[in-house]
Amino acid sequence: MNPANAENTYSTGISQGATNVSGTGPGGSRYAFDGLAAAVLDDRGAVVGWTGTAEDLTGFRAEEVCGRPVQELVADLPDDLRGATEMPESGRVRLWHQCGNTIDVTFRTTEVEGSAEVLVLVAPTHGGHERGATLLRALSSQDRITIALHDTDLSAVQTNATPGTLDGRPVAPGTRLCDVLCAEDAENLEAVLRQVLVTGVPVVRRNPQVSRRHDPARQHALSLSAFRLEDSRRRPTGVAALYLDSAGDLRARRHLDLAREVAEQVGGSLDVVRTAQDLADVLVPAFGDLAAVDLARSVFDGEEPSKQLCGGDMGNAALAPAAAVWPAGIKRGDPVPPLPDHPLLRSFRHGETVVFGRDDFIAMVSDPQLVEYLVPKDAHSVMVAPLHARGLTLGAISAWRCGRSDPFTEDEADLMAQIASRGALAIDNARRYTREHRAAVALQHRLLPPATTDSPAAETAGAYLPAGDGAEISGDWYDAIALPSLRLALVAGDVVGHGMSASATMGRLRAAIQTLADLELEPDELLTRIADLVQRLAAEAPPDHHDIVGATCLYTVYDPVTQRCAIASAGHPPPVLVRPDGTAEVVAISPGPPLAVCGMPYETTVIDLEPGSVLALYTDGLVEQRGRDIDQGLQRLTNALTASCRPDRALDETARALLADLTSRAPRDDATLLLARTRAIPAENTAHWEIPADPAAVSKAREWTTRQLTTWGLEDLLFTTELIVSELVTNAIRYGRAPMDLRLIRHDVLVCEVTDSSSTQPRLRRAHTTDEGGRGLLLVAQLGRRWGCRHGQNRKTIWSEQLIEYPR
Repeated sequence: MNPANAENTYSTGISQGATNVSGTGPGGSRYAFDGLAAAVLDDRGAVVGWTGTAEDLTGFRAEEVCGRPVQELVADLPDDLRGATEMPESGRVRLWHQCGNTIDVTFRTTEVEGSAEVLVLVAPTHGGHERGATLLRALSSQDRITIALHDTDLSAVQTNATPGTLDGRPVAPGTRLCDVLCAEDAENLEAVLRQVLVTGVPVVRRNPQVSRRHDPARQHALSLSAFRLEDSRRRPTGVAALYLDSAGDLRARRHLDLAREVAEQVGGSLDVVRTAQDLADVLVPAFGDLAAVDLARSVFDGEEPSKQLCGGDMGNAALAPAAAVWPAGIKRGDPVPPLPDHPLLRSFRHGETVVFGRDDFIAMVSDPQLVEYLVPKDAHSVMVAPLHARGLTLGAISAWRCGRSDPFTEDEADLMAQIASRGALAIDNARRYTREHRAAVALQHRLLPPATTDSPAAETAGAYLPAGDGAEISGDWYDAIALPSLRLALVAGDVVGHGMSASATMGRLRAAIQTLADLELEPDELLTRIADLVQRLAAEAPPDHHDIVGATCLYTVYDPVTQRCAIASAGHPPPVLVRPDGTAEVVAISPGPPLAVCGMPYETTVIDLEPGSVLALYTDGLVEQRGRDIDQGLQRLTNALTASCRPDRALDETARALLADLTSRAPRDDATLLLARTRAIPAENTAHWEIPADPAAVSKAREWTTRQLTTWGLEDLLFTTELIVSELVTNAIRYGRAPMDLRLIRHDVLVCEVTDSSSTQPRLRRAHTTDEGGRGLLLVAQLGRRWGCRHGQNRKTIWSEQLIEYPR
């Protein structure tokens, strides 16, 4: 709009709502006192006459002013007039307006002939109008500011937007808002203006988004401020509205919001694919219509990408939105085809964000099949930024805009680079965690025993689930240890702490328990020894790690001959027993303190187990979960075991299914489950005799042994077994105390046991040539596959095993 016309336009418009006190005469000359106001003062300075023009100028009616001193109408009395006894001939003062504002005026006085009264002529000072005109010219020349004067019908009567202008300004002279804007947007804006017109309350910085009639798909951001116009009697004459193009401010706010959203939503997961998907989701639709994240193949496995990353080395990690139909049916995990060399691609490889128009991208690809594969339908521009972090290029993130959306701009390229940088750090953190987690899980699995075992005492199946979703593994373990005399030890434990150190501690404790199990200690004695070991490990740890070295452990020993199970717990949850009839119960035990506490006793609980019973050992990750206490988790486990432990179902399948059903998709703690289905040695496969404390009992023991082996059809082992029994019984009679007994057990091995009431520990030694004794245990060790000694309460048992070779 021509600024020279703006002054006349707005002077004319404003004159519709106020008295014209400085109009123009013929030829454009301005009368100095057009619309002159007059008042008459008496000799005391009180107002005795008041004209209509004075009322228009000040808003005060005659009855409100007459009789009052004129000084009450003056806002700021100049210093040269203070204390004056006579009215000056002329001057400039500031008068009060009835609305509370002030008016700069110039006055002249003259005495009324033949009277003491004084006539005062007043006109507004011209300087205010000059400054107002200057301000109007400046405002009307601003491209981003549209000024519109609406009448009481909300039609535009004056505006600095020329007729037909549709470049973002919402109104043109002589039109209504509905002639320029979509009906709904026009109705909303007119409702705001109408409220201002009715209430007189101005609106400041209302921020609507509007669409023009000729382009309804594209929205424009405005900042609306409006106030009511009034005449001199404060009657509404219309609304003045300022429409500011706030697209730039809105874009800046959106960029800030997007950057904040990226900071809040990306990086919360330590899964590479989940992090990539979060990054893609945050870009749509706030930044683009479609987004994709492609990563180097090695990044998915936690490894570093190659130095020269190209399309053939990458695969898609995330697409957004998930419901979008990508060209050629691209889906997550698909490989990214290599692209031909291009200057913009070289810029990308140097870490720069690149922008392609559709035609430029198609020209760069140059292969119609690749174009069909890569370019989404209706896309008109794409922005691609490298995911660069810690000196590594992990992949790329691309955003497409389609349809009627605006093309990408340079400032958006800077924003994309910032988003890519933050996203790359989050993905690299997830990659590094994946590498560490996989290494720790691999170590954990290598330290665990085979998942299934099959022994004369029981069939066992174990299952282990490491922590996920950003949590480190915590050193849970289980074990099934075959013991002499066909017995079986079952172990479940949980190390304090997480990560590699927890796995290492678990490995040391498992090795120690296996070693002590070979000594055939009672469960409570074994846990006491392990507690001492944990105390030593804590003392060896750095000072700031003393308090995080510890573990809980459940240790059980099952004897298939007696069908009894001895259980001791060091702060570990109790086992669950499923009986052959399908009923399940938590075994009542007396748990001792965790292994980190030394000097406290442990207690052994002994229960009877029927053949076909299932004993379940587990760690707390299986029963302690978010939103559920341990009692609820234990009841849930018991119910699941009742439903799942069927004789016709494989035990390893049951263990895996239970672990999957009872844990969340991404558990915060390790979970292990060890199931043992017990067996019993039939009574006909065992033989037992009491040995009298008489040297002659040695020959009787040989007779018992010969008769029993003959019954079992083990004549091939007669000679060696007679020698072993002779030596063991002789030692018991010579060095032990009554009562004494002999027991033979037949399975895949022949076990020979001699028990006495002495606590003396036998020792294997090499006898000298001239020694008359000392060769008994040497013979036992040479004739049998292995031998050993275990101590019980007030008794010890020396045993020997021989392998039975059944004919095929």
